[in-house]
Amino acid sequence: MWIPTEHEKYGVVLASFRGTVQHGLPLEIGDTVQILEKCEGWYRGFILKNPNVKGIFPSSYIHLKNAHVKNKGQFETVIPVEDSVITEMTSTLRDWGAMWKQLYVKNEGDLFHRLWHVMNEILDLRRQVLVGHLTHDRMRDVKQHITARLDWGNEQLGLDLVPRREFSMVDPDEISVTELYRLMEHRHRKKETPAPASTHHLSVHVKSLMSVNLGEELEVFFHIYDGRENRPLSERFFVRLNKSGLPKSPEKTERQCTLFVDLGSSDLRKDVYIVVHIIRIGRMGAGEKKNLCSVQYRRPFGCAVVSIADLLTADSKDDHLLKVYACNTESEWYQIHENIIKKANSRYNLSGSNTGLAVALQLLHGDIEQLRREYMVLFTRGVSITRKLGFSDVIMPGEMRNDLYITLEKGEFEKGGKSVARNVEITVYVLDIDGQILKSHVAAGSGEPGGDEYHSLVLYHNNSPRWAEQIKLPIPVDMFRGSHVRFEFRHCSTKDKGEKKLFGYSFVPLMQEDGRTLPDGTHELIIHKCEENTNLADCSRYLKQPFSKANLPSNNQTLKGTKESFWITSFLCSTKLTQNGDMLDLLKWRAHPERINDSLSKLKEIDGSEIVKFLQDTLDTLFGILDESSQRYGLKVFDSLVHIINLLQDSKFQHFKPVMDTYIESHFAGALSYRDLIKVLKWYVDRIVDAEHQDHIQQVLKASEYIFKYIIQSRRLFSLATGGQNEEEFRVCIHELFMSIRFFLSQENKGTSPVAQTQAVFLRTFPAVYGELLKIFTVREVAGFVRETLSSLPTTIHADCPLEAIKLQCIAKTVESQLYINPESRCILLPVVLRVLHAHMQEQRDLVMCARILTSMLSLIKKEENGSAEPVVSEEVELIVESLLGVLLRTILEISNRPQPAGPAMRLQFQDVTGEFVACLLALLRQMSDRHYQQLLQAFSNKDDLRDFLLHIFTVFRILIRPEMFPKDWTVMRLVTNNVIITTVLYLSDALRKNFLNDKFDYKVWDSYFYLSVIFINQPCLQLESFSPSKRKKILEKYGDMRVMMGCEIFSMWQNLGEHKLNFIPAMIGPFLEVTLVPQPDLRNVMIPIFHDMMDWEQRRSGNFKQVEAKLIDKLDSLMSEGKGDETYRELFNSILLKKIERETWRESGISLIATVTRLMERLLDYRDCMKLGEVDGKKIGCTVSLLNFYKTELNKEEMYIRYIHKLYDLHLKAQNYTEASYTLLLYDELLEWSDRPLREFLNYPMQSEWQRKEYLHLTIVQNFDRGKCWENGIILCRELADQYESYYDYRNLSKMRMMEASLYDKIMDQQRLEPEFFRVGFYGKKFPFFLRNKEFVCRGHDYERLEAFQQRMLNEFPHAIAMQHVNQPDQTIYQADAQYLQIYAVTPIPESQDVLQRDGVPDNIKSFYKFNHIWRFRYDRPFHKGTKDKENEFKSLWVERTTLTLVQSLPGISRWFEVEKRELVEVSPLENAIEVIENKNLQLRTLITQCQSRQMQNINPLTMCLNGVIDAAVNGGLARYQEAFFVKDYIMNHPEDGEKIGRLRELMFEQAHILEYGLAVHEKFVPQDMRPLHKKLVDQFHLMKSSLGIQEFPAYVRASPVHFTNGSPRTCRNSVPSIISPDGGRSVTRRSLLSYPAVNRYSSSSLSSQASNEVSNITGQSESSDEVFNMQPSPSTSSLSSNHSASPNVTSSAPSSARGSPQMAEKHKHSRENACLSPRERPVSAIFPNPLDPAQRAPAHQIGDTTLPRSDPNLSAPDKGKTLCLAYIFSVSFTYTLRGAPTQHSHKHSKIHPPGESPPVEH
Repeated sequence: MWIPTEHEKYGVVLASFRGTVQHGLPLEIGDTVQILEKCEGWYRGFILKNPNVKGIFPSSYIHLKNAHVKNKGQFETVIPVEDSVITEMTSTLRDWGAMWKQLYVKNEGDLFHRLWHVMNEILDLRRQVLVGHLTHDRMRDVKQHITARLDWGNEQLGLDLVPRREFSMVDPDEISVTELYRLMEHRHRKKETPAPASTHHLSVHVKSLMSVNLGEELEVFFHIYDGRENRPLSERFFVRLNKSGLPKSPEKTERQCTLFVDLGSSDLRKDVYIVVHIIRIGRMGAGEKKNLCSVQYRRPFGCAVVSIADLLTADSKDDHLLKVYACNTESEWYQIHENIIKKANSRYNLSGSNTGLAVALQLLHGDIEQLRREYMVLFTRGVSITRKLGFSDVIMPGEMRNDLYITLEKGEFEKGGKSVARNVEITVYVLDIDGQILKSHVAAGSGEPGGDEYHSLVLYHNNSPRWAEQIKLPIPVDMFRGSHVRFEFRHCSTKDKGEKKLFGYSFVPLMQEDGRTLPDGTHELIIHKCEENTNLADCSRYLKQPFSKANLPSNNQTLKGTKESFWITSFLCSTKLTQNGDMLDLLKWRAHPERINDSLSKLKEIDGSEIVKFLQDTLDTLFGILDESSQRYGLKVFDSLVHIINLLQDSKFQHFKPVMDTYIESHFAGALSYRDLIKVLKWYVDRIVDAEHQDHIQQVLKASEYIFKYIIQSRRLFSLATGGQNEEEFRVCIHELFMSIRFFLSQENKGTSPVAQTQAVFLRTFPAVYGELLKIFTVREVAGFVRETLSSLPTTIHADCPLEAIKLQCIAKTVESQLYINPESRCILLPVVLRVLHAHMQEQRDLVMCARILTSMLSLIKKEENGSAEPVVSEEVELIVESLLGVLLRTILEISNRPQPAGPAMRLQFQDVTGEFVACLLALLRQMSDRHYQQLLQAFSNKDDLRDFLLHIFTVFRILIRPEMFPKDWTVMRLVTNNVIITTVLYLSDALRKNFLNDKFDYKVWDSYFYLSVIFINQPCLQLESFSPSKRKKILEKYGDMRVMMGCEIFSMWQNLGEHKLNFIPAMIGPFLEVTLVPQPDLRNVMIPIFHDMMDWEQRRSGNFKQVEAKLIDKLDSLMSEGKGDETYRELFNSILLKKIERETWRESGISLIATVTRLMERLLDYRDCMKLGEVDGKKIGCTVSLLNFYKTELNKEEMYIRYIHKLYDLHLKAQNYTEASYTLLLYDELLEWSDRPLREFLNYPMQSEWQRKEYLHLTIVQNFDRGKCWENGIILCRELADQYESYYDYRNLSKMRMMEASLYDKIMDQQRLEPEFFRVGFYGKKFPFFLRNKEFVCRGHDYERLEAFQQRMLNEFPHAIAMQHVNQPDQTIYQADAQYLQIYAVTPIPESQDVLQRDGVPDNIKSFYKFNHIWRFRYDRPFHKGTKDKENEFKSLWVERTTLTLVQSLPGISRWFEVEKRELVEVSPLENAIEVIENKNLQLRTLITQCQSRQMQNINPLTMCLNGVIDAAVNGGLARYQEAFFVKDYIMNHPEDGEKIGRLRELMFEQAHILEYGLAVHEKFVPQDMRPLHKKLVDQFHLMKSSLGIQEFPAYVRASPVHFTNGSPRTCRNSVPSIISPDGGRSVTRRSLLSYPAVNRYSSSSLSSQASNEVSNITGQSESSDEVFNMQPSPSTSSLSSNHSASPNVTSSAPSSARGSPQMAEKHKHSRENACLSPRERPVSAIFPNPLDPAQRAPAHQIGDTTLPRSDPNLSAPDKGKTLCLAYIFSVSFTYTLRGAPTQHSHKHSKIHPPGESPPVEH
């Protein structure tokens, strides 16, 4: 039996479980599970990742963990009882895991790898924490490391900032909002700006010295040098290099690595340098030969300098190669670095062209402890520490140091009987009091251990050498007394033996008799002469002698007069020894009581570091003097004490405050001092008001904190010693002291007066005294002191009075003090604090400080667990609300509406204040209970005040919701804010209902309320759908879905409005619509019904709801384009509202509105989905067109229509569809008139007149037509613009326009245009967007795009679509399928402009435009067999199914796609099909022959191939098959109605033979020599063909027929008389009336003769060449002939003759062409599917024929037009007439076909 678990609530899966049992729950190793029930070794529960799926699993697979259960029962949540850092790590790593994989998918490799390493690092640290073997400190470090890593990852992944205290996450409900804000702010600041480090360290690692001629060992000395003051800042770092220039001890890294520590920020400047001196150890001269002398000297080698400022800019770990310079004269060695810095080039040069010192230099920042943590490798590997000369900027107590630095400056020596100057070397020893040499106490620098002695440099032949070598003597303090340093001078001989001869010595004692050490500075030492073999071991002999010329007795002239001297500079850096006599005098006051007064006076002049060294001794001295003679020295001691206390305020010594605190607590013993201290302090305070000079008094008050510490400690010691005697007396003294203080504080002064400044000084230090007073007085007593003291301040506020700011700071410190934390004292102090705060906030002054005070106050107030506050707390909240809530709201409003200040620092401060005040407001509101709200609302005396308050608070809430209120990763803070807002709004909505409804209705308050609610629901941080599941779960558990709560509140408030609802229609439609678009089902269900209510009220008011409709439509567009709304919303909107309006009287119009809005949503959703895709494709354009049409035709929304026109225009431009772009912009252009009406600024158009905008549009459209090679359309617009310019007499622009027009004509004639292919596309299936679903379109292909390429492109655009392999119309199953089917095939355009195409002499360049533009109709032929198929001859049953598609709009237009409006289907019989095939072939032959004759062809191959194909097919049975099929008796008997067509077929076959003969004649003329054999073969085959057709001689009618070629000259066109041609171009003239051949002109443009060469011409003169190639389709399936094959005789004969000669007609044609050009504008735009790539070229010449285009004859009725045949294009007219029995009155004369080269006779 399953029983609920009590303790087993939470566990981790130890092994994966497949869950194969019934109800089993599959588990992965590492999953965490929550357990609900147990039963005999099994548990039932769920995985925390997916709580919806519950199941059972074995208990043995689970490791149980302790957990804490919240709200037990059905909805219990389980929190594991473990370290919160572990919990956070686990959940964070889970969240990162999913995001980390996404990084890989998005190809963000860098972050992917970095995150991977960090995750591994965190897992490793987690393991360490879980094992639990870490020490407390190590655990702290590990946690710090973990949280830093977690924060880094969260920031990189854009996750939320986690508020933490002591590394663990904080529950925002358990701390006050102000505290939460502080934590967030602190973490945010930490993230933003790490505080600049005040101490810096330079790491130096010597690698090697590169030089050509080394061969000797080297010593390298580094130090830091101040170029401004010309002095070293640090001691030296010393590295020994071997003969190869590498470190001598490579295994000991501390010998080549150092850290120059404790550089201050002031040391990182340009004129601070790292100076390197290099000394070689070897022979005297660098180039000397090796001689027997083995003595080695330290000799100068070179110097290098680098500025520290360079390291700030260089990459931190760069290796530097320092150039090494040598000095020109050795005597200047001591200042070589200064010369290099000053760039005194004449004094130094490079020591070798490629000598360089390789060093790694790196600046590190932060204190040394921090570095030890961050650069552990550096310290574990070993690094020597090189110190500053002197103390660092901050002296730490407990720092032990005792270093004496001596610099060997220079010497003056006599020649000593030598002819040349000496080579002097100094040896330095340190000797103790017994004369023993101190071992290892002479150091050349850090890096190498100290030695027993030090040898100086040797400067060659120099009696006044300057060494400037610094050495360090780290002598212990206890050995200082009695020790001395001895310097021995030796001459180094360069002779063979190389001896070093002693010739003198100097010494200096380290401590004087009175205990002072050797003073810092330069000392001129006496050189005592001695012999070479003098024994200096017994130092007592020379120590009695004087050592320095400065302290020689005046009678010792002999020593004073000697020229020989030796100068050293000494510098002591000691924490234990002093060189100051006054300090020693003070400390030894008992020995010299007479000097006390003097010593106390001199104390102020002693250097602070000296006092700090002996702080405890000095304080003991002072209190000792006070105890013994307080009357005499009381004031002086007090002043000295004040001096010392104030000294510790200095940043350099501030770390000694704890030393003084320790002294007071543990060592101070002045039990009687308090009386004197109080007395002197009161004496000073009483003198304040009258004193002229306040400086000293201010110093006293500045020290008052420590003075009180001494007073209180002294009194406590006294009480302990005496059992609490004189208590009352002490209290009276303190009360009197405070009375004096209050008196001086109450003085009113101008802000700048000295007394006011003294008041300010006291107020600054006063809060520090509270803690001390509490040690003796009760909390209430101290609070009383403070209240009275603060209340005594003058209340009048001068805005510019600096005292006010100080007063506020004092209040701030008071609020932050221990005193205020105690509730007892708080109730005493609160009124004072509130009074001051209110005054300042009212005046908007010192807001930063006000915010700080308020924050501190509110962070102390906490509700108890059960939600109720203690009575005291409740009272406090009441006081604060009463005093500050109103002013707080006003303040937030003020600072939010102020313009932001410019400087970044100011802006940050500004932001902080807003944030702090907001946090205070939230904290206050969160503390308010029902009672507080009731009291607050009752406190308003009248409605206006309540109204103002509500408006204020709603406005402030709107400000709080702004995204910029908090940084974007502060989700925790935002959620708390929202929680407080919704709670408050629920309280206030009651007040709104009670006070502002019915007759007291106030629109402004209600509007503000609704507006707030709407933006509350829409804010990003509440859109839970966008969060990860774990984050969503946490928020829902903590706060629920606040959007739904607010939605319900809106609905209930709306229902309360009654007839006042009308005030909010249509204003609230947009905001409410936005709310319903939030993807939360509950919220939508609550809010959508409001629209029904709105429709109902609007219907009552105005009888319709046009306003509601208009507003809905306007808002839908903008909201959905922002990405709001979805398909579910569309369905929900539709279903809820339809259900709601079922019973309404206005149901019909309601349904209509809902349908319109729903259809608009469909299109907007499609549009949005398409726009998400990357590049511009057909879907985007089609979708835009669909929407644009909807706005125009169904909604009549002109502005939206124009917006979408421009969106479509931009899409076309992006896809380089320039023609389509022009047509699109024309839609806007046509909405404008040529008027001067002013137009507002709109989209990218400036404010301008309608005329100007239309002009601009015209020019843009012309430019795009030009780019799209649609020049004919551009010309029409140019003319229209030219007319406008002409009417305004703007000849300058008119001229430009005419030139532009001319250029377009030139382009038509000169530039080649590609002929596009057209494709029919069917989109079937429910998965297509609405605008495509189950529709068919025709698309204009791109340049060079064939069917396969187009098909591939479509499949790429619709990757889920299935291509249909047949061309039959699909059935209903396909239409209704849940899939996408594409059906694509090529179609042939049927041009409209027949008159141009049929006109002779029109160049092909011009015709090409009319063939492929303004096409409404397209054709597709499908061959099939009807009846039984004859295998011998399939032509007998080969029918063609011809489909004609009519579009809703002509192509090209505003899209590359338009929908098919109408389909027509006819069947073409086998005989008609045969006629078409031969007609097409004949036309193709004629075209090629013409081109060949007019030499348009570069070579003759196309003609050769065509002739070969036709003759070959005819010989091998092509034409014979037709004869067999249609010329047999059976066929003629069975199809008597086809007699005429059979005759027509025979004619065409004869005509083909005629054309072939003529073609062969032309071919013979042009055929190249190497193709002659082929030509001969063709001729032979042609004869075979003739005989197979039974042709011996052509019948008369064939010979007589004019083989009329297209495109004669314009003159020919005008006369329209056909000529009979012969291959050699002879002419034959026929006289006849223009009416004699009614059909000639109808068909002339496609009849096959061409009068375009010298050889082929007609009576009216020379013809002009033509470019046109007529394309033919040989196969029946792609045939482009029209469906009927011959015009009935009556139609033909009744057709009027052409009016081409008539000028009126020319004018008419001009207009018809203009109208045709822009025909798309005459029809409404339709839903289409465009195509975005470049226009594609036409198929090869043999595929499509233009001859088939039906001609529009004005005299034919519509049905007849459809039947009119295009065959007549091919035949000569006389040919037809012979067949039909032409009228006899027309007389023809026929000429024979002559072979090329002969002229036919000319007849008159």
